[in-house]
Amino acid sequence: MFFDALQLIGGAIMSFGQIPQIIQIIRTKSAKDLNLKTFSMMLTGILLMEIYAINLVLNGSGGAFLITNTVSLIASAIMVFLILKYGNKQNRIDAEN
Repeated sequence: MFFDALQLIGGAIMSFGQIPQIIQIIRTKSAKDLNLKTFSMMLTGILLMEIYAINLVLNGSGGAFLITNTVSLIASAIMVFLILKYGNKQNRIDAEN
């Protein structure tokens, strides 16, 4: 129970920690200083953890991990989208290649 609570707290912090950056990008319509490769790698890592979390749930555990990881996955996907939309010219060139 204690470790489940730690996971929920840590997962919530990681999940919602990206929200201020997302809000700032939307307000300023600029993501020029953010690196697309960094956030793409984070998105890929979280996607792989999502697959693991689904496997845990199918085997009877890991519900909290799945919930917080899903929120992180959504936030990371939004970040990558916003970087592609509002990022600098180099980010757009990298995405096309």
